[in-house]
Amino acid sequence: MSTLIPVERVEQKILLIRNQKVMLDHDLADLYGVTTSNLNKAVSRNISRFPEDFMFTLSRQEFDNLKFQFGISSWGGTRKLPRAFTEQGVAMLSSVLRSERAIQVNVAIMRAFVKLREILSTHKDLARKLDDMEQKYDAQFKVVFDAIRELMKSPEPKRKKIGFKVTD
Repeated sequence: MSTLIPVERVEQKILLIRNQKVMLDHDLADLYGVTTSNLNKAVSRNISRFPEDFMFTLSRQEFDNLKFQFGISSWGGTRKLPRAFTEQGVAMLSSVLRSERAIQVNVAIMRAFVKLREILSTHKDLARKLDDMEQKYDAQFKVVFDAIRELMKSPEPKRKKIGFKVTD
């Protein structure tokens, strides 16, 4: 199973849009081994299975922000705004796409969502415990708690400077 789709590959495809963890239609189609248009046709034929909390279409601004964030070329590409599927929407896809690969991919995706949820809850529990400890101990440990909080922050991605570099 893990040779079919590594969990890490699935985790990279999960995005946070409208405060929801979602996967885009073209990423799902790639994982399922179908074209994006065929995936969307299957969804459209069964649209009653996909209420707005299972799937939504990105707005033009959200899509432009994604293109800017990931450096996607404005040449070519999709003509329609992509659909975003929540965890429940991805689960519903298994009833629409019925191949053996779809079943295996769905299992891998569900595992990735569960793993992500566990990581987030562990992070929240750790922050809560740190707050409790900080209240119990006096100010001499403030520096230690501040350092631990800095280590808990997500690292910001390193960005290369844009432009030409002149060498003498």
